[in-house]
Amino acid sequence: MTAITHHLPDHLLASYAAGTLPQPFALVVASHVSLCDDCRASLEAHNAAGGVVLETTLEERLSKDLKASILAQLDDDFVREPVYEREGALPGPVMEALEGQPPKWKSLGLGVKQCIISAGENGSVRLLHIPPGQAMPDHSHGGLELTLVLQGSFSDEGGRFGVGDVEVANEDVEHTPIADAGDPCICLAATDAPLKFNSFMPRLLQPIFKI
Repeated sequence: MTAITHHLPDHLLASYAAGTLPQPFALVVASHVSLCDDCRASLEAHNAAGGVVLETTLEERLSKDLKASILAQLDDDFVREPVYEREGALPGPVMEALEGQPPKWKSLGLGVKQCIISAGENGSVRLLHIPPGQAMPDHSHGGLELTLVLQGSFSDEGGRFGVGDVEVANEDVEHTPIADAGDPCICLAATDAPLKFNSFMPRLLQPIFKI
């Protein structure tokens, strides 16, 4: 894997550590951190800082009933969650979100495919498979978009993004991502608002493709 040059902003790592980041973005952060030593170290620093805050928080006495209930739950049998590891281009957090199953790709035309992992009130997160040389429609954003490269690379007005790189785009960014030569570009993309396409046809198909 080439050196990662596009990292996550610190405020997103802090929100992830605090557990306040919406699930679609949290999946991108978890996947990037699994690939990036620098951001993993930053995340561990945020977790350590959070631990210090908890240790210095004043203690509160628990009622006897609440304490007994918590201890009883610790004795209950529990089901261990399976541990998912990287499979091909897909990091462990993505495999966990897919419950260990391969992506269910659906065509968007011109060789581009997507697999919607989840979509709801907090946004959506999907895998995109883009053939070499293929451009995504020119668009801007109604909110935040995080795009993590898992295979291949793409280039746009913000530069070149290779495996492990994450592009952070907001309402001020308008771009036309183009997959570079070589392997097909596979990305993990999360948004909290629909994209704003400049061309008529993408806007027409947008409700069908849910992007």
